[in-house]
Amino acid sequence: MTNDGGRANEPTSYGLRPPEPNGAQVPPQNSAAYEPTQVAQAPHDPDAGRLIGGRYRLLSRLGHGGMGTVWRAHDEVVDRDVAIKEPRLPDNLPARERENVYLRMQREARAAARIDHPSVVTMHDVVIEDAKPWIVMELVRGHSLGDRLQEGTLDVREAARIGLAVLGALTAAHEAGVLHRDVKPDNVLLGRGDRVVLTDFGIAQVEGEQGLTETGAFVGSPEYISPERVLGQRPGPESDLWSLGVVLYAAVEGVSPYRRSHTPSTLQAVLSAEPQTPARGSGAFGTLVMRLLRKNPAERPSSAEIRETLESVARPPAAASLAETQLYGSTGATGATGATGTSVWVPPVLHRNRKAQYGLGVAVLAIAVALVLIFANPFGGGGTPAGFLVRPESEVLKADIAVPKDYARVEVSNTSESNVTYYDPSDVFYIFVERVDLATAAKDTLDAKGDTWKSYYEKGGKYGTELDKPKVSLKEVDHQGQKASELVTDYEDTSPASNNPVGHRFHELIVPGKNDGRTYWRLRVAGPSDGWAAKEGDKLFSEVVAHFEINQL
Repeated sequence: MTNDGGRANEPTSYGLRPPEPNGAQVPPQNSAAYEPTQVAQAPHDPDAGRLIGGRYRLLSRLGHGGMGTVWRAHDEVVDRDVAIKEPRLPDNLPARERENVYLRMQREARAAARIDHPSVVTMHDVVIEDAKPWIVMELVRGHSLGDRLQEGTLDVREAARIGLAVLGALTAAHEAGVLHRDVKPDNVLLGRGDRVVLTDFGIAQVEGEQGLTETGAFVGSPEYISPERVLGQRPGPESDLWSLGVVLYAAVEGVSPYRRSHTPSTLQAVLSAEPQTPARGSGAFGTLVMRLLRKNPAERPSSAEIRETLESVARPPAAASLAETQLYGSTGATGATGATGTSVWVPPVLHRNRKAQYGLGVAVLAIAVALVLIFANPFGGGGTPAGFLVRPESEVLKADIAVPKDYARVEVSNTSESNVTYYDPSDVFYIFVERVDLATAAKDTLDAKGDTWKSYYEKGGKYGTELDKPKVSLKEVDHQGQKASELVTDYEDTSPASNNPVGHRFHELIVPGKNDGRTYWRLRVAGPSDGWAAKEGDKLFSEVVAHFEINQL
C-alpha cells in the first residue's frame, strides 16, 4: 500500500490554503506581470512612490516570490501603467548565485523581447538601479489560469481556446530559438477581452547562449516538467509541448496528473506514471492530451497537429449547416418550429397535419418524462448528491464510488496493489480507495480487522514516526449487509520544517470480503482535523460512503 509515493508526515511543495474570508484574494506567489481585477486592500508600502530609472513610479505590489517582487508602476514619460519585476535576494546569498539571478532576469527580458506574438508578454525596458536589473513589461489586467482553477475547472472548449493561445506563444518562441521550460497555469495570464498571455521566461533556454544553472541544478515546476528534462537530457520544443499537455489536463481536471505529496515522488510520477484520459475531456481533446503526455518526445504530436485539434474543439458548433437549413428549414414544409424558433424534425407523413404534429409532440414529451422518472428517480431519495459523479471502478476496485465531479483521478494497479485516489482541486481533501488481496500483497500488509488498524495508527504508523500525537476512534458499522469498521484518526504534521504543527484527519471505512476473508476494501477521506474543513471532511466522508457500492459483496 502506498501514500502516493510519500509518507503521511512528509512535507509537500503544494501548501494547503483555505479560501480567504470575505472573498479576499491573496497576491500570487510568482512573478507574473498582471494586476488582479480584485485584491484585498494592502498596507502602504514604504517603497511605493519611488522613482526607478528616472521615469517609472512604483505604485503598489502585485505579487512576490522567493527571488523577486512585481510592482505596478506608472511610466511618467509616456503616461501608462506598467509592471516592473524587482530582484530581491536573501542577504546571505553568495555573490556568484546573486549574479546568476541577475543575469537570468536580463535573459528573461531578452528572451521575451525577441518573440513577436500577441500572447507573449511585451518587454519595454531593463533599468539598472541599485546595481541590479529591474525588468519593465506590459501590465496585463486580469488573473492567472492558476487563480482561475482555484474557482473550478474549465469546460473543454474554454481550455482549448486558452491552449491555442499558449501554443501560438510557444510556436513563436521556438521559431525565435527560445524554450520556455516553465509552462504552467501560474504563468498563463487571462487578460481582458479573452486575451491569453504566456509570461515568465525567467528560466528560458535561449539558443546560442550559455546556461546559467549549476551542473545538475534543477529548475522549473516539477509536476509540469517533461520526462527528458527530469532525466537530464537535452530538451527541445517537444518538452514545452509536454508541459502544455499537463496544463490542458489540469484545466479540465483541476490538478496535474503527476502531482504527489513532495517533489521526489512527483518527479518519479512524471517518469513512470501513466494517467488515464481526463474524465472531463474525452474525445479529440482527451486523445490529444494523452498524446502530448507520451514519455518519448518523438511520439508527441507536432504544433500543426495540436493546433488543428484544438481549433476543432474550441470552435462553437454551428446552429445548422446550409444543407440542414434547406432540409429542415425553420418555417419550410419539412419542419415545424416551436416558440423558441428551434427547428424540430417531423416525419413526412405528418406534413401539413397540425393535429398530428401536436400529437407527436405530446408523445415525445411523455416519453421524455418517463425516461426521467426511470433513470433519475427523483422520488427515490437515494440519488447521487448534487455536484457528485458516480465513477465505475470495476476493473481496479470491483466497486463503484461517487466523488465530487471536479476531483482528479490517479490510479495505481499492479499485481500487489490496486487503488485509486481522487484529488480535490483546492488540495484540501483527497479520497483514497484500495482493494487489498492478502494472497498477493506484501507480507507486512495489515489485515481487515479494525483493531489491527487502530493499533497501527496509535503506534505512529509503520515506523512509529509517520503520525505525531495520534488519536484514534473505532466503531463497528454495517456496509451492504457486511460487518465493517470505521476509524477516525487525528494526528499532527511532524515535518521538521513545520513550526506550527498542522492537524490532519483520516476518516476510513474498512470492509472485509464476504467469502474468502483474504480480500478487503479500504476507503479513506483525508483532510484537516480542525475548523471548517474538518466538518466538511466529515460530511464528504458520509456522502462518499453512502454511495460506495462494492460489486457482488
